[in-house]
Amino acid sequence: MMKAFEDMSKSNKEMMDSSLKSYAAVTKGMQAIATEATDYSKASYEAGAAAFEKLAASKSLEKAMEVQTEYAKSAYEGLVAQATKMGELYTDLAKEAYKPFEGMVPAATK
Repeated sequence: MMKAFEDMSKSNKEMMDSSLKSYAAVTKGMQAIATEATDYSKASYEAGAAAFEKLAASKSLEKAMEVQTEYAKSAYEGLVAQATKMGELYTDLAKEAYKPFEGMVPAATK
């Protein structure tokens, strides 16, 4: 009876330690994601403002269309790159959050 209690206590401690490590990994990952999103938003806003200034300074319709086309192309490429980067950050977050529990799965199946 005492052995079972000790085993349960040890198992609970391991689960708590793994949970805390996982929580720390999630917190760190979410901070990285928030920082990346903030940086992208700032850069996107600045690029949009610069494009608007160029557009406002355009003397002809042809130049305005050229400025708009360049901006649309760069905004799309930036969005695709950012989506890829964010996907990688979320993937890393999931891997790091799961890592503390990896050793527990084989032990639980025994």
